[in-house]
Amino acid sequence: MPWAEAMAPVRMRRVAVVVPRAALRDALVRIAEAGCVELDRVEEAVPGPAALRLRRLQGRGEPAGQTGATAVLAVAVPDLDQLEDLGDAGTLAGEAQLEERAAGAVRRGDVAALAGWCPGAEVPRVAERLAAAGGALLPLPSPRGTDPPTLLRRAAAVSFTPLVTTYGTPPYADLDPSWPAGLAYVAMFGIMFGDVGHGALLLLGALAVRLGRPRRLARLRRLWPFLAGAGLASVLAGAAYGEFFGPTGLLPVLWLPPLERPARLLAAAVLFGAGLLTLAHAAGAVNRVREGGWASALYTASGFAGLLFYLGLALSAGGLVVHVPSPVVAGAALAVAGLALVALGLFRATAGGGAGLAETAVRLFDVVVRTGTNTLSFARLAAFGLTHAALAGLVWRGTAGLAGRGAAWVAGAVLLFVVGTALSFGLEALVAGVQALRLEYYELFSRLFEAEGRPFRPWHVPPAPPSDVLLRR
Repeated sequence: MPWAEAMAPVRMRRVAVVVPRAALRDALVRIAEAGCVELDRVEEAVPGPAALRLRRLQGRGEPAGQTGATAVLAVAVPDLDQLEDLGDAGTLAGEAQLEERAAGAVRRGDVAALAGWCPGAEVPRVAERLAAAGGALLPLPSPRGTDPPTLLRRAAAVSFTPLVTTYGTPPYADLDPSWPAGLAYVAMFGIMFGDVGHGALLLLGALAVRLGRPRRLARLRRLWPFLAGAGLASVLAGAAYGEFFGPTGLLPVLWLPPLERPARLLAAAVLFGAGLLTLAHAAGAVNRVREGGWASALYTASGFAGLLFYLGLALSAGGLVVHVPSPVVAGAALAVAGLALVALGLFRATAGGGAGLAETAVRLFDVVVRTGTNTLSFARLAAFGLTHAALAGLVWRGTAGLAGRGAAWVAGAVLLFVVGTALSFGLEALVAGVQALRLEYYELFSRLFEAEGRPFRPWHVPPAPPSDVLLRR
């Protein structure tokens, strides 16, 4: 798969379902079973016979296990009265959904047609299923002014899409940031939670979640990639810090000990954050082009104007650090040019005149301030990394102190190590997880997305076992 396609949402096709009128139910049952077509629905459709019976069934106060049953669809037309008498809410719910979709069909003579959306790769499979019912699935041009629904790609084994969908649904035209966002998240978590021992515990936890053992962890299975990635990142960061359940001395320091070189760790965290922000600015500029073209992307703070401004600031800051004047001057010129483009874009969005100038000045000031604060906000990676190292070091010093008093104190030392490690592990894992999420959403995603997309919601109702359905007499 080409890189450009892999970084975009699943390609959608506008389709029309065309079937003989007599085969409409059969076609809808096949579509519901396939579960990959989102059919257009009629707003405020009149409830059909199955929907009315389902409401009566629910109104009688049936047990939740019945009225809340999973919807299923009968292959043949069922007897609705008998389903109501038996309290078969699942089949009634499936029939009610089928009635609602059928109400949106356009009927001309002996032909019925419905419109909807389907992933491009699934069109041949759905077309083959409909052909068995005497129907066809025809591609249509996308309606003007209507964006297709968004379906982010989900890998079979590892997926970071929940990180994006929890924030919101990207517009269909935007890039799919799931994998870069997931890697950035686990990297930030590892910097704040750097310890080889603690990271190994996270990896064991990820394995338990993946296997669903104990059983109550099965509902968290989709989160196992985050736990595994965070554990691996923590192990790597811990190896760089020389931390193994604290500064035990069991590992050599490959880069720096956090508590001994805090200033260097803070500077590295800000530099790392600046790199992430640059990538977010670049991805945001690409999104603005895909959404509204080059003219729109050139003047927005989350487009090329903002990217130019940020690159100029970074170049000037780098020149100041290394005491070379030419990058400082060049960076300042780029920053001024980018800020001027941002100001022009902001002014064009106002009503003009003095009020427009005042509004532009205030919003431009906000852009400058947020750029600086967002960059410095990544210093929290180092700050919480230092806190984690300090807590682990405190537990280890207490453990070593008790064990050094003699054999009688060894049990107390073991207890202190276990309880202290559990407390520091739980507290710091929670803090690192929340802070990494905060940086992801507020500093990075705010530059990627300016609009909200519409999630792809395919209609899926499984078929009912033939023995469980009463046919209409």
